[in-house]
Amino acid sequence: MITRLVKLTISEDKIQEFERIFVSNQDKISKFPGCVSVKVLRDINQPNVYFTYSIWKSEEAINNYRKSELFGSIWPNAKKTFCEKPEAWSLV
Repeated sequence: MITRLVKLTISEDKIQEFERIFVSNQDKISKFPGCVSVKVLRDINQPNVYFTYSIWKSEEAINNYRKSELFGSIWPNAKKTFCEKPEAWSLV
C-alpha cells in the first residue's frame, strides 16, 4: 500500500471552489481502480492549506490515475484555485 499526501495551498478567495471540486469528485476518485480511500484535510493554523490523503494499492495505480481521463477532468479545474505549487509525497 502507498499513502499519497499532496499539499495544496489555495487562494483565499477560491477556497469554496476548491472544496466544491473535491467534494464533487471524491467518490469518483475513491472508486478508481487501485484507490483504497481518499480524503482532504485542512491545516488548523493555515485555513487555506489543504492536504489530500489517499491510499493506493500500488505506485502503478497512482500513475494510472494520474494518466486517466478522470484526473484530466479534475486537475485543471483544481489547479486554478492554487496560489502555490503543489507538493506531493508517496509513502510506505
